[in-house]
Amino acid sequence: MTDIFHNEHRYGDVESWRTEALALHGAGPIHRVEPDGFGPFWAVIGHDQIMEIERNAALFTNEPEPVLQPDAAIAERLATGVSIRTLIHMDAPDHSKYRKLTNDWFKPAGLKRMQSRLDELSAEAVDTLREAGGEIEFNSQIAVPYPLQVILAILGLPRDDYPRMLKLTQELFGATDPDLGRPAETPEERVQVLLDFYAYFSELTASRREQPTGDLASLIANGQIDDEPMPDLETMGYYTIVATAGHDTTAASIAEGMFELARNPEQLALLQSDPSLVSNAVEEMIRLATPVRHFMRTATEDTEVGGQKIAKGEWLMLNYTAANLDPSHFDDPLRFDVTRNNANRHIAFGFGAHFCLGAQLARLELRSLFGALVEAIDTVEPAGDRTSSKATFVSGPKAVPIRYTLR
Repeated sequence: MTDIFHNEHRYGDVESWRTEALALHGAGPIHRVEPDGFGPFWAVIGHDQIMEIERNAALFTNEPEPVLQPDAAIAERLATGVSIRTLIHMDAPDHSKYRKLTNDWFKPAGLKRMQSRLDELSAEAVDTLREAGGEIEFNSQIAVPYPLQVILAILGLPRDDYPRMLKLTQELFGATDPDLGRPAETPEERVQVLLDFYAYFSELTASRREQPTGDLASLIANGQIDDEPMPDLETMGYYTIVATAGHDTTAASIAEGMFELARNPEQLALLQSDPSLVSNAVEEMIRLATPVRHFMRTATEDTEVGGQKIAKGEWLMLNYTAANLDPSHFDDPLRFDVTRNNANRHIAFGFGAHFCLGAQLARLELRSLFGALVEAIDTVEPAGDRTSSKATFVSGPKAVPIRYTLR
């Protein structure tokens, strides 16, 4: 059963994955996993235990490997010399220094200026539904374009480049998915997606250094750490994490949210009768979606988690998807419930020092969009199977076909 943690194909059947993850909670909050081709690790699925680890960033570090990868992929990356260093790869003191650079852009006060634009995009999404005439593939037509336009506008990228960024993001996060990944047979081909990102952002950096334009890309291009220009590797990593995670994860939550409304008409009816529930519904959507499936941590000392002794140097997987199904925290956790009284206690955005930089923006986007959708939609139902991407790190729906009527 523990192959659900390292086998990317298992994440492609999200309903089965959730059922098995829920069953594992009965056997404890932490499980030993020793898969072929991977370094052994502890899968931490307990909500309390993940919070405990997140609170102690010095004892459980992101470095050297913050994401589960096969041994061969790690060796190949080291051999090619093509690497990436983003906020998720950093520990103190670097993490706080780099995070501080853009922190103000993503605080609630800084995001207020985005509200009118979000509402415009939400109205455009309703127009898309009207034009589609009652049936649509919601993920590709609404869930993906909406946050893509938001984050790339914040960065200041030209609209003509949006399709390119979407394709590169899907190839990066969906590298192991047959529908999303770029065909690659050699080590050089496998790192080409990252090199394509770097080529794009190197050109952008040169442009913004020569002529800053007041956008987030200009801030990153001209950012300084310890009164020195940000190194190239970290600059490229900053762009990449903002441009990719800034929309792909939000799109997954949006698509999952619509899928749940489509197959739970009584929940849609609750929102229609009381729109003030939309904010809580958004938290429930994010809880079930949990697009960032995991992060890895390395123990810096002998310790204990959930009653299990952990040796110095051992690897731990913080499986947020499973933790958000912890029955000791969430009653009937597989149920979608827009009135759930502790929906906002999910840890889909992580916790502690590494709490997601864009969490408040994601919440604003979902609140605006679903506020508009709930007001406009009369009925909605699935019009086919929901499919999900096959990836262990960041994944979510690939297709959410729906049939609907509008008011």
